[in-house]
Order: sequence, then C-alpha cells, then structure tokens
Amino acid sequence: MTYSAPKPKSRAESMGTDEGPSGQRQGPTSPARPARRVVTRWEIVALSLNDVIGSGVYLLPASVAVLGPASPLAVVFAGVAVLLVVLCFAEAASRFEEPGGGYLYAREAWGEFWGFEVGWMAFLTRVAVLASLSAGLAQALGFLWPAVRSGAGRAMAIAVPLVLLTVVNVLGVKVGARTAATLLLAKLVPLVVFIALGLPAMTRERLLAPAAGDARLGEVALLLLFAYAGFENTGAAAGEFRDPKKDVPFALLTQIGLVTALYALVQLVAQGTLAGLPSSSAPLADAGRSFLGPSGGVLLTAGAVASILGSMGSTVVSGPRYLFALARDGFGPAFLAREDAHRGTPVAAIVTLSLLALPLALTGTFVGLASLSVIARLSVYVSTAAAVPVLRRKLPGTAGALQIPGGLLVPVGAVLVCVYLLGSATRNDLLGGAVGLVVGAMVFTTRRRPGSART
Repeated sequence: MTYSAPKPKSRAESMGTDEGPSGQRQGPTSPARPARRVVTRWEIVALSLNDVIGSGVYLLPASVAVLGPASPLAVVFAGVAVLLVVLCFAEAASRFEEPGGGYLYAREAWGEFWGFEVGWMAFLTRVAVLASLSAGLAQALGFLWPAVRSGAGRAMAIAVPLVLLTVVNVLGVKVGARTAATLLLAKLVPLVVFIALGLPAMTRERLLAPAAGDARLGEVALLLLFAYAGFENTGAAAGEFRDPKKDVPFALLTQIGLVTALYALVQLVAQGTLAGLPSSSAPLADAGRSFLGPSGGVLLTAGAVASILGSMGSTVVSGPRYLFALARDGFGPAFLAREDAHRGTPVAAIVTLSLLALPLALTGTFVGLASLSVIARLSVYVSTAAAVPVLRRKLPGTAGALQIPGGLLVPVGAVLVCVYLLGSATRNDLLGGAVGLVVGAMVFTTRRRPGSART
C-alpha cells in the first residue's frame, strides 16, 4: 500500500484530528500557512552548517585536549558516532515535505503524546542552547575586554546581545538562506586561516603532550556532541524548501562530513600549537596568538563572536517556532499561538524563549549549559532513531524515500550511542531531563483541546 505524508489542511479542516494509515489518532494538524518553496539544496546546506558551527568549535578544544594526543581522533570518532543519528534524521526527513522535524517524525510514529513530548523537549533544547551561547559569547568577548569576564560586565555582555536579538526578531527579522550564507562565511574564514597557517606551526612536543590525569571520557563525549549538534533543526522549515525529501537528507550528510573534517583539523592545530591547551578559556584565540601574534588572537576572537552571534540569531528564530507550533496545535496557552497582526511574528513565543534563557545564562557556565542542552536534545535523537523502523512500516510506499542500508543496524546503533551519552551524563543533568519530560506530560494532560488555541 502506498502512503504519502499528510498534506497541511486548511484552518477549518484542522480543527479536528487526523487518522493515520492504520486508523490511529495522529493528533491535531496545524493550520495551513502559505509557504513558498524557494530554498535550494545548497542554501539548505548553508543553513545546516550555520546551525551546527557555533561556539563549540571555538571553546571546546580545551575540554577535548585533556585526552592528549588522541584528541583529534576523538573528534573524528565523535563525528562517526553522530553520523548514525544523522542518517536516521536523513531517512525520516526523506518521507515528509512538511515542517516540524523531530516533532513531526515522533507524532507520525508514536502518536500525539510522544509527538508533543519530543516537540516540548526540542523547545527546552532551544532554551538551553540560547543560554549556553549567551554565556559563551561573554566568555569569548572576555579575550578582548577582560571586564566582561565577571560581575556586571559579564551580565551586560550576556543580556544586551540577547535583548537586541529578541527586539530585532519581534520587529520582523528576514532570516533566509542569504543571511545564513553570510554568517557562515564570517564563521569559516577565521577557521580556514587558523588551519592553513597553523598546520606548519605545529610542534611534535605539543602535539604529543600527555593526557591530563583527570580526563573524563563521558563528559568529553557530551561536550563533543554539543559541538556537532544543531543538525536536527535542518528539516524544521521543510515547508519552504524546494525539494525537502531529497535536499534535507543531502544537506544533513554533507554537513556532517564537512563539520567532522573541519573540527578534526581545528583540534589538531590547537593541540599542536598551544602549550597548556586544556587550561585555556579561549583556546583558539590563544592558539592563534601563539603562531600569528596578537592579530591572530583578535581574528579568532572576532570569528568566535560572529559565530556565536549567528547561532544565537538562528536560535531566536527557530526556538520560538517550536513553542508556537505546539500552541497552535492546542498545547498550552493561546497567547503563545498569536502572531503580530502587522509583522506576522510570534511575539509572545519569542519573548518567552529569551525570558527563560536569560536567567540560565546569567547563573550558568558555557560548559554546564552545553551539557544541559545535550540531555534535552538526546530525547529528540532517541525518538527519531527509534521512529525510523516504525516509519518504514507505516509509510512503506513514500515516493523517493531514502532507506539506510543494513536494516535495523544504523537505527539501533544510533540509539545505543544516545544511551551511552545519557549514561555519561551527571545525575543532576539526567534529573533535569526527567523533570522536563514530567512537566511536558503535565502540560499535555492540561492542554487546551484541539482548535482552542487557534484564534
């Protein structure tokens, strides 16, 4: 039996619920919104790279360096492990043309409740990511202005950019493929210079420096996952892509290859040029200064600031849309589903995201918040990986769908990777994730009925 993914319904039609291919209740369908399919394949690649390459590449090499000479190989190994999860997202994305990403895949595979839980955790991930990026921005700026490393200066370095990005998005930010490409260029140029000029400057002694005695492989693995994370948002705006069934999988696989190569080379150069890398608070800036002089430190710091700001901007755009979509489907207060009458922006959802992220950023550290965001997003990864076999069974005849070779090998491997990472998390991080799921379940049970949030 051939089954095509359900097409968006009109506002009137979406007041009820859909029946899946097996007669299952699939949950309320969001009201249709006009979308032009104008984003091309390579623009989607740029969007994906822009979301993945953020603060991690600039700030995490010091944490990975505790593994000593094995640190570049650890980066490659992490990329291969993440590839298993990326493959699952690629196959799931190839079956749908609608936006929603992991939320959509979970809803179609597991039904309304788990779909909501995944969408809820995806939103919490955006909150933690925005908070960690804000804290990371203050850390990066501290290389140029020591006054922002602590106290009131740090608070201003966190709050001002976040408030400005929030205001800009409320007023109507035109975030598109061209903007993503520009931000990506600003991120990549300093990294390419760092690699090209740093490779000849490496020394054997520094490259082979022994591992730190307090290295914790599990913690390093979680931080590496944070550096590779963000790919899960590639399919969130599929409704505006020209050919999402083909182009989203292509973008996912292209970005993981490019990012793995880039991260490994950056780690190699940092390891081979900077003595005392594990103790650096601005590893790439310090490494760049070691072989390029003061201008190298400034270049890499500017690149870090541009990279983090770009990722923050993307998060302020994408994060509220999860909350908005859930509210439009009848989950949560109706005011979160309202759009500005003149600009069409979900003002309440945008402000809510920033209000939740700000206190986390002010009270937490980049590394701690990065770990917290990983726990939240792992639930999305596990759900999508486990959903792949279910979607194969439910949607067997989806035209042009990608099917990963090896049967259940890749989905099972992806789930095992996620389980390992969950096992490496701290008790507090796991408790935070469990609380998030419980709160999500409570919100689900007290939600408005389908259609009640649509005004």
